[in-house]
Amino acid sequence: MKKSDFRFDLPQELIAQAPLAERSASRMLVVPPGDGGFQDHRVHELPGFLRAGDLLVFNDTRVIPARLFGRKQGSGGRVEILIERLLPGGEARAQVGASKTPKPGNLIELDAGGVAEVISRDESFHRLRFHVDGELESWLAKAGRMPLPPYIQREPGVEDAERYQTLFARASGAVAAPTAGLHFDQPLLDALRARGVDSAHVTLHVGAGTFQPMRVDDIREHRMHSEWINVGAALVAQVRRTRAAGGRVVAVGTTVVRAMESATVDGELHPFSGETSIFIVPGYRITSADVLLTNFHLPESTLLMLVSAFAGRERVLAAYAHAVRERYRFFSYGDAMLLSRNA
Repeated sequence: MKKSDFRFDLPQELIAQAPLAERSASRMLVVPPGDGGFQDHRVHELPGFLRAGDLLVFNDTRVIPARLFGRKQGSGGRVEILIERLLPGGEARAQVGASKTPKPGNLIELDAGGVAEVISRDESFHRLRFHVDGELESWLAKAGRMPLPPYIQREPGVEDAERYQTLFARASGAVAAPTAGLHFDQPLLDALRARGVDSAHVTLHVGAGTFQPMRVDDIREHRMHSEWINVGAALVAQVRRTRAAGGRVVAVGTTVVRAMESATVDGELHPFSGETSIFIVPGYRITSADVLLTNFHLPESTLLMLVSAFAGRERVLAAYAHAVRERYRFFSYGDAMLLSRNA
C-alpha cells in the first residue's frame, strides 16, 4: 500500500483557522457501518448516538507552550524552537528552525530571556539545555507560545491558550492538542453523563512528529516518532467492566486508539506506561475500541491511515469526499466524524 492511496483533494478554504464560538457546535459526520448513507449532525447530538453503559475514553494530555524564538549568539541569525519533549535537568528535545543548522556548543539567546545551549543533534531533533530563570516547565508557562499547527496561518491569540486545550487536560507534555477532545464542553459532558455514558482517560503526549509529512511512498518504509503513553490499571478495569456488561468503548481521537493498541497484547488490554511508535495502517486489526470520534486529517497522513484501518479505506475516503462537498471544516479546529469499527 502506498502513501498516494490516501490522497484526496482539499480546498484550502476548508482548513479551519479558528475555533467556533462553542466547542460542541462543530459539525459531526456520522459514518454508519456497512454502506449506509452518511448523516450530517452536530457534536452536541453525540449523546443520541451512544447508549447507557458505553465508555468514552479521552486523552488527558496538556499542551505546553512549546514555541520559542531567539537569535544565535555571535551571528545574530533568527531561530525558532519547537520543543518536542521535556527532559530532566532543564533539557528538552526540540526542532530548531534556522537558516543554518546550529551545532553542538552553539548558544541561542532567547527573546523571552535566558539561553538555550545546543547539546547534540539526532536526525531532525536537537537536544537543548536551557539556562533560564527557574524550572523549565514553569518558565515555559510564562515565556512560551502556544504551538498552533503549521496549517493555521496566523499567530496564536489569547483565546488559543484556552481553546487549544481540552477541558480535561491535566498531564503536561504535548506539543499538539488531541483535537477530537476539543469538541467537548461542560454541557455536552453533563448530557453524556445523564445518558449513562461513563468516561475514562489515557495519556499520550502528542509530539512534534505528528506534523511531519511521510517522506516515502511505500508506507512499509515509514518509521513513526515515539511518543510517551500511560494506560493505567483503572482504565483497563473500566474497559473490561464495560465489555463484560455489553457496552462499547468509544475512543475520542486517534491518540486514544494508538495508546490503547500499544497496550494491547493478543487482543487483551493491559496497563502500560512508556514509549510507543506504533503505526496503524489498513490490514491492522484494531480491537481496543468499537467506536471512534475523530477530526478530519491531512491527506496522506498517518492519522488518515489509522482511521482507514478502523473503518475501511474506501469507506473513509468516501466520507471525506462527502465532507468536502458539504463544506465541513478540516483539521485541528475543524469538524468531527463518528465511525464504527470494521467488523
